[in-house]
Amino acid sequence: MSEPCDLSAVEARALIGAKSLSASELLESCIRRIDAVDPAVNAMVARDDERARAAARMADEATMRGDALGALHGLPVGIKDLENVAGLRTTYGSPLFRDFVPPEDQLIVASVRKAGAIIAGKTNTPEWGAGANTRNAVYGVTGNPFDPSKSAAGSSGGSGVALATNMVPIATGSDTGGSLRNPAAFNGVVGFRPTPGLVPSDKRPFGWNPLSVLGPMARTVPDLCLLLSTMVSDDACDPLATTIFGQTVRKPEDFARPAEIDLASLKVALTPDFGFAPTERHIREVFAEKTGLFNHLFAVADEATPDCSGTDETFEVLRSLSFLASMHERVRDTPEQVGPNVRANVEEGLRYSALDVTQALKQQTALYKNWQSFFSRFDVILSPAVTLSPRPWSELYPAEIDGKATRTYFHWLALAYAVTVVGHPAISLPVGLDRNGMPFGLQIVGPRGGDAKVLAVAAALERVLAGDPRTARPVPDIAALAKAQHLSDSPGFLGFD
Repeated sequence: MSEPCDLSAVEARALIGAKSLSASELLESCIRRIDAVDPAVNAMVARDDERARAAARMADEATMRGDALGALHGLPVGIKDLENVAGLRTTYGSPLFRDFVPPEDQLIVASVRKAGAIIAGKTNTPEWGAGANTRNAVYGVTGNPFDPSKSAAGSSGGSGVALATNMVPIATGSDTGGSLRNPAAFNGVVGFRPTPGLVPSDKRPFGWNPLSVLGPMARTVPDLCLLLSTMVSDDACDPLATTIFGQTVRKPEDFARPAEIDLASLKVALTPDFGFAPTERHIREVFAEKTGLFNHLFAVADEATPDCSGTDETFEVLRSLSFLASMHERVRDTPEQVGPNVRANVEEGLRYSALDVTQALKQQTALYKNWQSFFSRFDVILSPAVTLSPRPWSELYPAEIDGKATRTYFHWLALAYAVTVVGHPAISLPVGLDRNGMPFGLQIVGPRGGDAKVLAVAAALERVLAGDPRTARPVPDIAALAKAQHLSDSPGFLGFD
């Protein structure tokens, strides 16, 4: 350990509880790291160091008094800039909200704050989370810590980079088409998409739409579980939380640490593309190489996939509904203040008829049934987390993969939204580097409601893979980033184009 900020969340929390490390010491270490590294990557975009310091002092006083301490007591957290934080600038990456300061925390922020976390700042996101390249006209681009000229993915890109560079030990995010998993994969950290409703949301425009979820990001699976346990509840603000779980609500303590699981008991399906995703040849080959190093750990490891026919069309229609619900008036009334990705989503949604929506909902149900049949034969599915290796952030989105045009600006996220459409839990686990020297993310998908199983499998694999440099979590060169030029000096840093 060179700095307290380099500790894992679990380690830091244990030291704080044992009075061997103060919350103030940890926070100051994180602030120093942000000051040193953030100019090269632009991940932590809104800060309030003095309020954070005051909160850390209060946490230290509580520790010294012997008060009961929350699960996250004294741990700095990065909050994605789509999530409202009372008294802290929250822009959603939109010029329309450039100066917006919310009067109160939204539920997920209130939950981590109640658990003792100290809000270190807001992490960058694309405008309204649209597109998996973290860039907007308010704060500019977030660069990848392994090569700041390349994309950090998104939409939780700022959170992924802040974690990879040890600016904070834990961070929040959200996921529709992979926004917790894609940046985790690109930046060498862990991102978990939970079952819809497990982490309640008070901001979804369609309460019963399961596509968008909130969730945790961290550097390791145990750290992620610690954060997740503070987010889980059966809050009635979210109809999915009460409708799905009813009288069998899963308790926060069920997720505080990953359960033990015997990898040798598992039947695992391996797929590079779910039968339809435009996975580049390079990633297919890396996936085969990586899984070839550890597939002997399982009882069965077969190449297989659920039938995902129609997933592209289904996701495109259903995704557009959320944008119509939340963005139609803004695109109509202030189009010059809205970026191309958001405009494209609203325009697409307006083209669909009621019959189109009905057919998409029917196909979603058929896909769900296909997956339930598949999981009667397998415990988990392993796939790449993203279809390609990180590309330059100057590319708004990949228009082609291996020379073949993509369907939409988000088609390259198909490996992630295959899972979104059917509502299964999934995690992105870092597994070494690809052939370009960039992080490679392995997606682990569980059965319906199998959040705990996914986390257990990921934790068991993480322990095994850590012993091999080919599969261990990669770490960026912090010293080099501290000496790198400011990302804001790069052409095209700010803006939609």
